[in-house]
Amino acid sequence: MQTFLQDLRFGFRMLRRSPGFSILALLCLTLGIGTNAAVLSWIEGILIRPYPLVPHQDRMFALVGTTRGVPGHNGLSYPDFVDLEKSSTLLESFIIDRITGTTLSVGDRAERASVGIVSANYFDALGVRPILGRGFRADEGTGRNAHPVTVISYRIWKDRYNFDPNIIGRTQFMNGVQHTIIGVAPERFHGTFVGYSFSFWVPTSMQETFDTTGYKLEDRGARWIEGYAILKPGVSRQQAQAELNSISQRLEKDFPDTNRGHENQLVPLWKTPFNGAGNITSTLAITMAVVFLVLLIACANVSNLLLARSLLRRHEMTMRLALGAGRSRLVRQLVTEGLLLSLIAAVGGIAVAYWCRNALVLAFPPPLPGTVIDYPGQIDWRVLGVSAGICMASTLLFALVPAIRASDVDLSNALKAEAGGVLGGSSRSRLRSALVLVQVSLSFILLAGTGLLLQSLIKMRNASPGFNTNTVSSVVDLFSAGYKLDRAKIFHTQLLDRVRTLPGVEAAALTRVIPFSYNVFSSAPIEVDGYQPPPNEQPTVEYIEVTEDYFTTLGIPIVSGREFMRTDDENVPPLAIINETMAAKYWSGKNALGQRVKVKDKWMQIVGIAKNANYRTKIETPMPFFYVPLRQNFISVRNNLLIRTRETPGAIMQSLAREIHALDAALAPGVPYRLQEQVDRVSYSQRLAVTLVGLFGAMALFLAAIGLYAVMSYSVAQGTRELGLRMALGAGVKDLLRLVMSRGLRLTIAGIIIGAGAAMMVTRSIGNLLYKVSPRDPIAFGAAFVILFAIAFIACLLPALRVKRMDPVRALRV
Repeated sequence: MQTFLQDLRFGFRMLRRSPGFSILALLCLTLGIGTNAAVLSWIEGILIRPYPLVPHQDRMFALVGTTRGVPGHNGLSYPDFVDLEKSSTLLESFIIDRITGTTLSVGDRAERASVGIVSANYFDALGVRPILGRGFRADEGTGRNAHPVTVISYRIWKDRYNFDPNIIGRTQFMNGVQHTIIGVAPERFHGTFVGYSFSFWVPTSMQETFDTTGYKLEDRGARWIEGYAILKPGVSRQQAQAELNSISQRLEKDFPDTNRGHENQLVPLWKTPFNGAGNITSTLAITMAVVFLVLLIACANVSNLLLARSLLRRHEMTMRLALGAGRSRLVRQLVTEGLLLSLIAAVGGIAVAYWCRNALVLAFPPPLPGTVIDYPGQIDWRVLGVSAGICMASTLLFALVPAIRASDVDLSNALKAEAGGVLGGSSRSRLRSALVLVQVSLSFILLAGTGLLLQSLIKMRNASPGFNTNTVSSVVDLFSAGYKLDRAKIFHTQLLDRVRTLPGVEAAALTRVIPFSYNVFSSAPIEVDGYQPPPNEQPTVEYIEVTEDYFTTLGIPIVSGREFMRTDDENVPPLAIINETMAAKYWSGKNALGQRVKVKDKWMQIVGIAKNANYRTKIETPMPFFYVPLRQNFISVRNNLLIRTRETPGAIMQSLAREIHALDAALAPGVPYRLQEQVDRVSYSQRLAVTLVGLFGAMALFLAAIGLYAVMSYSVAQGTRELGLRMALGAGVKDLLRLVMSRGLRLTIAGIIIGAGAAMMVTRSIGNLLYKVSPRDPIAFGAAFVILFAIAFIACLLPALRVKRMDPVRALRV
């Protein structure tokens, strides 16, 4: 210990004696360790343990429904959920967690807020105790709109109620219904939906109050529930899944009309498909790989600096060996100095990570009014422990080899050694060159990956989703105003007629769900005339309810048949328009027009075939989809108004408000926006990937440039005598510049060649984030070459220019 403390004190003195070296080395290591710690904090806080204050998250899994033969996931029905809860013996608890929005009223103010419809055991099962009041009682989860009670978030208690200590028992109007506040959630608990913070929680008994499509607690076919299951201690996921499969099979046998082909799956939290975790997992995985490469580049940088600095300390090493110090003692001293650098950088890196822990929110689109984006990083003992491990590993990575090389001194030759040449034939020079090759190669990989993602994002933004994104959308919240279906139908009919006569409006329509929204489409098992599905498979297709002119308003071509008409109401037989994918799958080789499809015990005649469009993302696989007339299927009082116009959303809002007030002075339109804004919101994972990889790629390029500059600078300084001799023998300045530059550029080109070969293999891993871009795209690789070569040229040129100011007489005396 005494020797170690002595080495530490000596290391501090050496760092103070070389402030330029120390600052540069600490900067490189701080960036390398800090970026790793930051990304680890995001992975910890978003994917692995996303719910602060909830213990045993390793036993917590998302519970999702699937249908055999149908890609993707769906929800659970409430009766199925109850049966799973009653029948399971290996799971400790099940909870419901369904996010939705509410109109919040306080006095004469009204705004939107996020609300979670949760099971009565929600807070108890999660182990979260309200700081004021209580959670929900078991009886409050049942009954139809029977228990208008709510638990509010800490943020709402602070911002809206100013920490009122008497908040319990006060009332709050949500969606026009008076709710009694029974509890306040802890400050750090934001709910169990990754990406958004809940403002309120209500029990499942109030589902109909917050769901515009009606009462669902007794409908086994209504799959609206999103939730979680918590395993009992000692139970594996495989055991619990086997039990769920057995229960699902029994339910399928008992209720074939609603449960045929339906299964229930346990999904790890980091793969949760119904919140932001599933969308961001691949992005964070790629980012973790990127920052690891940044750390490698930083370590190579510091290794190069230590190797170059070891030549300046050669006399010190020689004298210590001559005075009796062993080689292991020198290695220990030099490694201790490296550890000291690493420890200081680790402290700075943790500070950087803490500062950046909530930085992901900046990369996301602005939240909707009344909602709060929540993607928090979590710096706990696990992140600190891994960061400490990175610190130790990086010390061995960057300090051990230079320490061994620096201590490898031949006393007899060391006393007669001269400074190395510019071309340097020593093993140290070869090692420095190898480290530069590593830096340049890794930087090329990151630049190529950034170019691929950037091209993908540009192509994705410019690609058509199959509909006109300049269409303006708005919504009138009739649900919160207390409108019932009959009254809402009259209002929407009158509003649509008025909007179509407004100046500048080319077409207008209504739809229950707009494309690329976070709302769910209708879904139902179907039966097709003449189509025999595989055994144990229930064909299930999603659809939306739309009015006439929907396809005209969105610019979706009808390739065969006709669009809906105003007269397609409840007085005519049920109709449907299908997309091209559905026609090809269920009527292959036939004309689907005039054929029938059965949905919810109703046979619908197909009157049109529409061109495929995207419904959720631009990179989704084409899927069967169909449309039904809204006038035949008016199931919700909350419908979206679509307007095709050349006017801006701001310009159309005044006219829209005037027409709405003419029908009902108490109503107001939602803020109109173009569908392009909605498309951009849904494409956030691609934008985030470009932002993060681009940021860390630029950081890697900066570190590689520093490393190349430092190597060339030390080479010129150490080769002063050789350069002076060449000048004395008649070499011109251009000859010397060419000599110095050639070494750095040869290293750069070699590194680029190695990096290009590695990038060909590595970029395949980001294929799932690319849109219509090959992982070997020549434009991305060419741009990476040009940028890296230009930066390397500047990094080599600056030290080489010192040759022009060199005095050969003085150089020979060095």
